[in-house]
Amino acid sequence: MNPRNIHRSSSQDRLMQVLIEPWVTEKATNCATQQNTYIFRVLRDATKLEVKAAVELLLSVQVTRVTVANVRGKLKRRGNQIGRRAKTRKAFVTLAPGNVLHHVEGVS
Repeated sequence: MNPRNIHRSSSQDRLMQVLIEPWVTEKATNCATQQNTYIFRVLRDATKLEVKAAVELLLSVQVTRVTVANVRGKLKRRGNQIGRRAKTRKAFVTLAPGNVLHHVEGVS
C-alpha cells in the first residue's frame, strides 16, 4: 500500500464522492444476480477501504469484499484524428448474504 494513502482522512465528504455511478452491463447484471457482487465506477484514487465505507454509508448494506480494477481508456479514431477515452477505475463490491441492492438491479 502506498504510504501516503495510509493516513488519508475518510471524512463523510470524501466518502460521498467516492462512488460515481453503477457499472451497468450484461456482465455486471449477471454478477449481481448470481454472486451478489455489484460493480461501481469509482474515483481513480479511491482505496478499497474507502469504497467499502462509502457503500456501507450510502447504501446501508454490509460489504464482505471489495476488489478494484483500473480500466485503460480506449484509443479512438475519427478520420485521421486520434484520441483516447478517459481512464477509469471500477470496484467489484460483494455484499453479505441477505443484502441486496434493488435500485441497482435491472437498471437499463
